[in-house]
Amino acid sequence: MFRDADGREVTLRGFNVSGSAKLYENGLLPFRTSADAARSAQAMRDLTGANAVRFLIGWEGVQPAPGRIDHAYLDRAVAQIRAFTDRGFRVLLDYHQDLYSSHLFNPGSWYTGDGAPEWVIRAGGYPRESCGICLLWGQNMQTNAAVRQAAHDFWHNRVLTTPAGPVGVQDAYLAQAKAAMTYLKQRLPQSAFDGIVGLDPFNEPFDGGLDGGTGLDWEKNHLMPFYQRFRTAMDEAGWDAKPAFVEPLVFWNTGFFEQGGMTSAGRLGTRMVFNSHYYDGARMTLDPSPASDGTYAAAMNEIRRRATDLGTAPLVSEFGNKLSGTGSDRTPWMIRAMYQAMDSGLAGRDWWSGPAAGGSVLSSMQWHWDLYSGRHRELMNGNPGKVQTEGDGWNDEDHSVVAADEAGGLALRLDARVLDRLYPSAVDGDTLAFAFEDLARSGYGGAGRQQAWLTVPSSMPGLAALVKDRQYGVLVWRGSVGAAPTELHLPRSFTPAGTVVVGDLGTVDGVPASGPVRAVHESGSSSAYKLQLTAAPGSPGAVHTALVVNTTTGAPVTAGQLAAARTELSAWTNRRFPAG
Repeated sequence: MFRDADGREVTLRGFNVSGSAKLYENGLLPFRTSADAARSAQAMRDLTGANAVRFLIGWEGVQPAPGRIDHAYLDRAVAQIRAFTDRGFRVLLDYHQDLYSSHLFNPGSWYTGDGAPEWVIRAGGYPRESCGICLLWGQNMQTNAAVRQAAHDFWHNRVLTTPAGPVGVQDAYLAQAKAAMTYLKQRLPQSAFDGIVGLDPFNEPFDGGLDGGTGLDWEKNHLMPFYQRFRTAMDEAGWDAKPAFVEPLVFWNTGFFEQGGMTSAGRLGTRMVFNSHYYDGARMTLDPSPASDGTYAAAMNEIRRRATDLGTAPLVSEFGNKLSGTGSDRTPWMIRAMYQAMDSGLAGRDWWSGPAAGGSVLSSMQWHWDLYSGRHRELMNGNPGKVQTEGDGWNDEDHSVVAADEAGGLALRLDARVLDRLYPSAVDGDTLAFAFEDLARSGYGGAGRQQAWLTVPSSMPGLAALVKDRQYGVLVWRGSVGAAPTELHLPRSFTPAGTVVVGDLGTVDGVPASGPVRAVHESGSSSAYKLQLTAAPGSPGAVHTALVVNTTTGAPVTAGQLAAARTELSAWTNRRFPAG
């Protein structure tokens, strides 16, 4: 797990900013201006309580010509990064690519890419691209000869003849990344640099050809040596205290063409993080069934297990689904089920009977947050006859959870109950179990069916009565390790005055602004709150439990209900998490 300077266990939750970094209209950065970055950061903090972002940059932006680093590009990135770090966000810097490069694609192509600059592609001399009959743009990785050959060249460090002389293509990539990291460290204030949690060296690595081996062979022989070289570049650039967030072969958990997963990589240790994506390939293509309680528990548990086997922390740095088009009616509960499985690897119907089996709370960043959603003007592959305006402005995708109105105000496109969640942002000790009932509806804009997934057993009637038809969450942890409090983000639907907390550290109906159970503003926000729970000193191994209930709806809570819930919760904790 991740730990902060106070030794607390940290959960990172947030979004990717953003797919707009793939677009030339944005100058290959997430935002067109630093003011737009600040507007996005503020809205994200206020509307969702996010505490982390995956911030995209691209090789082409950093190094538009061989031997030249675009420092003006990096300066714009610095200003945009600071819009987030100044508001208390942690930032994962991501070197992004898809299908290797946009310059592999012709002006009339159905698809495009991003990543490698034009001078690399010109030097490669690649064939005319064609995906064939492709249902999804990602199939180019399997069927497009130009894309596959370019990727193969990268992993084999092919020597290219460029205007600046011969250069190994992977060598060039590592050199510009080192130069960019060195410059960013110099230009970012220390407080902002401290807010950088690490760097993702290569988004969604794909092989381009396995040379007769398996995906595991390719990861061992090509991907891991690249990550080791990148780790050295980070150290030499002054990023030695920050981990590399390394991704496995992109196909490892897609549901189709599954290969890889780093089981041949050995133990990564603390200097690398197991960085996985998750998309439901089956429901994105052929499976018409809706998601429901526990749908993604197995997939997220596989990420947990893989990180444990690798001896490091896990991160889900991309997940999501489309918000328009065929099948998008299932998206609200698909996303709900993904968050549920990242909170706990158990179906809600099973959680109360064996909460410790749910595993760790997974840190994650959803794909994605684009304030320009539906308002792009991107010339696809430079073609003025193919101006992309809808959705994400890229390969017909529409994943942004936010959009701007005519006045420039930002509003969530997906149910706020899915996105603005109760989660343990910092735990003073070790999390033993966590679950959240969000009561998110199955449709958009408050429409659709409401169904509770986290159901309290009949053996706890008092607690069941308290949470019936209400949002609620439960955190169990063993602490404490320091003086800093345990913190949970409090969604906007939970007002401090309309929140009940039941637990061993105190029971309150309406959370005050001081005391061992209190509500304070999230850093960088005047409207979002976090719940702080402070244990008395002298009990470092004690088990603590907090039940947090949104009581802004329903009948007023009585003292008898609180007493009954507390008695049942205490007995449950003692039974499921015995002392010692």
